Amino acid sequence: MIAENYQQTLDYLYKSLPMFQRVGAAAYKNDLTNTIALCKSLGNPERMFKSIHVAGTNGKGSTSHILAAILQSAGYKTGLYTSPHLKEFTERIKVNGQEVDRNFVVAFVKGIKPVLERVHPSFFEMTVAMAFQYFAFMKVNIAVIEVGLGGRLDSTNVITPEVSVITNISFDHKELLGDTLEKIAFEKAGIIKDGVPVVISERQSAVEHVFVRQAALHSSPISFASDVISLRPGKYGYDAWQAERPWLTNIHMDLKGQYQRKNLPGVLASVLQLRNNGFEISDADIQKGVSVAASLTGLKGRWQILHTEPLTVCDTGHNPAGIAEVLHQINLTPHRHLHIVFGVVKDKDLSEVLHLLPSEASYYFCQANIPRAMEAALLKEAAAKVGLRGKVVLNVNEALLEATQNAAKDDLIFIGGSTFVVAEIDGL
Repeated sequence: MIAENYQQTLDYLYKSLPMFQRVGAAAYKNDLTNTIALCKSLGNPERMFKSIHVAGTNGKGSTSHILAAILQSAGYKTGLYTSPHLKEFTERIKVNGQEVDRNFVVAFVKGIKPVLERVHPSFFEMTVAMAFQYFAFMKVNIAVIEVGLGGRLDSTNVITPEVSVITNISFDHKELLGDTLEKIAFEKAGIIKDGVPVVISERQSAVEHVFVRQAALHSSPISFASDVISLRPGKYGYDAWQAERPWLTNIHMDLKGQYQRKNLPGVLASVLQLRNNGFEISDADIQKGVSVAASLTGLKGRWQILHTEPLTVCDTGHNPAGIAEVLHQINLTPHRHLHIVFGVVKDKDLSEVLHLLPSEASYYFCQANIPRAMEAALLKEAAAKVGLRGKVVLNVNEALLEATQNAAKDDLIFIGGSTFVVAEIDGL
């Protein structure tokens, strides 16, 4: 009965509320009015727990999960809100790594339905309100809140966090956030609050002035993590150096992928700021949290190894900067021939991504089962114009099966291009 009611509830939400992941920009709201109204109807649960706010183009999901794992390892009851989900709606809202109870989802929607029908929020706005209510209900000590899109006008931007974290800036969602890095950085900088410290994971010369200016306007202490903490290869992992002195040695990460080296300094600098705010987090807590972040929080789709012979890996990187990092990781991975199962959404700037992809790989062009997905045949046509050759296999899993049948044991199969392609992999 619970499962039936839960599925009926999700069906109602998917049909009644516009969902950005499915329909794109039509679901995007450019103000916080709806979120404020939803939260007010619930008694403003976002004010009942401490929080960390994480924005950025790439890396904000990994950063959020690692921070949550460290806080949980330190003994704090920790909420975690991320999006989108890969397999199940409940992945979005977790406490100490456990997904939100389905009974709560059913009861929440039933209770707030009159407000939903009056306010007409987006799917994302509703999930943010649900997360805040759940964290308040569960009496978490602190919650890590990942921005959905942008920052300034994102539904999550009604919290006043202990620290704001911005990972990096690159091109994504240009039609909504702006067509220059400065404009995008301004939107991300919108999470900076009066007097709240802000950590910038990576100093980028093209946009650092945007963050410095916004921090000054809000009297917010600002630190660039890459200035404060440097990583060096250790004997068994990374060593973290602070002010030219070793601080943490041999940091093991269960999140694979060299690109995590960009996220880790921001995480560590944020933890230092939390310590300054009175949080008791030991070095051992940090090392434990980092080493088990994926398993402790249930993070999927970040250079996730699905099989070893042939080596089969998926990754949710989907914009030019994210794809570039994935390709760097592929180049570091020994293999004979590369097979790529690839699909994208149709509102992405495809040209730059396609020019990054290796022409010597064998491609299997597919499409996720969502309205936003680009038709695989059109993707193949666009890819052919830049010298990429392959075949159309519409279904993600059928494409993966064909790649597996064609691959030798020492080949590499990669599945990606879109979060929604990765989400449809069976058994993920």
